[in-house]
Amino acid sequence: MPHIPMIDYATAPDHIREAHDEEIRLRGRMTNMKRTLLHSPQAHRIYAEWFTLREELLPAVDDRAIQVLCKVISEEVGSKIAVTFFRRALIQSGADPDELEMREEDRLLNDFGRAIVRNSKDIPPDIWAALKIRYHNKTLVDLVALAGIMLATAVFNNVVEVPFDAELEPFAAPD
Repeated sequence: MPHIPMIDYATAPDHIREAHDEEIRLRGRMTNMKRTLLHSPQAHRIYAEWFTLREELLPAVDDRAIQVLCKVISEEVGSKIAVTFFRRALIQSGADPDELEMREEDRLLNDFGRAIVRNSKDIPPDIWAALKIRYHNKTLVDLVALAGIMLATAVFNNVVEVPFDAELEPFAAPD
């Protein structure tokens, strides 16, 4: 049972319905997490900046590497919703998340994401060295910020106990 219910569009105030409609216009779907966040359009907007950072990263980091980073953060935090969101993305791109052949960039961002969650104050120096060789400072800032929003997203889902989205069921990891 979620600790905070999702908004009811039919009875929501105009400013919440407007934020809802804008999300649908921008991204074409409304998840249970977003329906919950929309009690505060400001909080929803802040969490939605994940998409802005993803777009900023795309010239330097491909979508698959971003998905790997976000999936491992979600796994480390234990957020079934977030893990399954990225499993779906990987599957829809033609990859098998259970037998993922990791490219060098995937391995680096996987290790970085895992290190962030395990001890953000002690990222191994070899990971930082590899990141600094591969990416410019702006990209590094965007990666860390994206990872932070991803971590916040996974924590939000866990703390609030957001209901699992039915559309994600076919992509969930086998038990």
